[in-house]
Amino acid sequence: MSHADIRSAVRPKPDQPMVDIADYVIDTKIDSAEAYDTARYMLLDSLACAMLAMKFPDCVKHLGPLVPGGELPGGARVPGTSFELDPVQAAFNIGTLVRWLDFNDTWLAAEWGHPSDNLGTILAVGDYLSRKAEKEGGKGLTVRDVLGWAIKAHEIQGVYALQNSFNRVGLDHVILVRLASTAVATAMLGGDKEAVITAVSHSWIDNGVLRTYRHAPNTGPRKSWAAGDACRRAVIHAINAAHKKVVGYPSALSAKTWGFYDIAFKGKEFQFERPFGSYVMENVLFKISYPAEFHAQTAVECAMQLHGQVKDRIDQIEKIVIETQEAGVRIIDKTGPLANYADRDHCIQYMVAVPLIFGRLTAADYNDDVAADPRIDALRDKMTVQENPQFTKDYFDSDKRYIGNSVQVFFKDGSSTDKVSIDYPIGHRKRRGEGIPVLLAKCEAALRAHLPAGQVDRLMALAADPKALDALPLSDFIQLYQQ
Repeated sequence: MSHADIRSAVRPKPDQPMVDIADYVIDTKIDSAEAYDTARYMLLDSLACAMLAMKFPDCVKHLGPLVPGGELPGGARVPGTSFELDPVQAAFNIGTLVRWLDFNDTWLAAEWGHPSDNLGTILAVGDYLSRKAEKEGGKGLTVRDVLGWAIKAHEIQGVYALQNSFNRVGLDHVILVRLASTAVATAMLGGDKEAVITAVSHSWIDNGVLRTYRHAPNTGPRKSWAAGDACRRAVIHAINAAHKKVVGYPSALSAKTWGFYDIAFKGKEFQFERPFGSYVMENVLFKISYPAEFHAQTAVECAMQLHGQVKDRIDQIEKIVIETQEAGVRIIDKTGPLANYADRDHCIQYMVAVPLIFGRLTAADYNDDVAADPRIDALRDKMTVQENPQFTKDYFDSDKRYIGNSVQVFFKDGSSTDKVSIDYPIGHRKRRGEGIPVLLAKCEAALRAHLPAGQVDRLMALAADPKALDALPLSDFIQLYQQ
């Protein structure tokens, strides 16, 4: 392209990836019963994670209005609290609650992430719109409506993640939370295809936040509110496009020199394995048993199986060999001192050591008091983490999406445990029948620890009655989570 072409003020047609998102969000009807079934469990599980997060002061301090006195009576409510806020700040609150403990659903591919993070935006905008409509004599959204929007947000985030690695260029995966949430929220607010394209263009122009806070030596708790921040930004873009009719930027991706591809993606265009449908929700991974970074979920299961064989021989261990996928080696293989909660729940050695010693792994096990046990770091020093090529191959196989790990313990007397290998965790689609009862038990325990008994009884009854849950007005559903 010539210098004159680069300087041309002729506005091009919108980049095709932005058009495809708009076409999908506005036109596509979701017919998959499996996607809706999975979405119900996703919604209940995510809000259960939010209730669990209310037990952690470092999370709670982020909740509420941005400044004192910034409440909005009649606005969007924050589950687990009494806050009523504008939908922008409510999106941050809800997104932060869902994500705080790293216990909500997961998607793993070239990029990874947590598609239910988008609920921060969807629930905030949905509750705001519903309460406004009801106040004006109209009808608000139902839970079924929310499930439909969630399926689409999951799909956008997950399909982009299949073949486009943002982590390889140093950007955090919440860039896809902002993208998906922006598109869906714009449609929820009544925006047409042009508005969705406009909003999405602004999302790409934001570029992305750095992954600095997820990796040694800077790992910190920003990773627990980063998705909430993306949800908040998404609502701003959606309101600007749908209601304020701001100008869009049609070549936000492809513009030479100044577009996202050239600035942030090494000049490469996005690649797509499949068109948008309902694939991601149908195949999403639930974190059911352990609040652990998902690449380590099966490693924790392996360690739990080995606990009985090693619990009385901890001081006799010579070495521990962990085999994982390439992504697991790159993201969560950590040596040396771990500074905080966020450091520990992204360290595969820590997540294996705790169940080997204690036969458990809970959110509280990442706290300073548990981490002070000298046996944990002593075991970490004896661990070797290495890639198993088959685990990596199965990880990227679109028909498998496995997250394999193996653990074997060797003792000073020359003996060893068997090598325990698990290809996919209990939250995998292939283990849905086994996993859903455990997921519901996780949900009920979390709710009973924070909400009044009557509200929990009603929520669990709704969980067992999909038709009733689908038909429930969203405003009534959110009320069941209020303090």
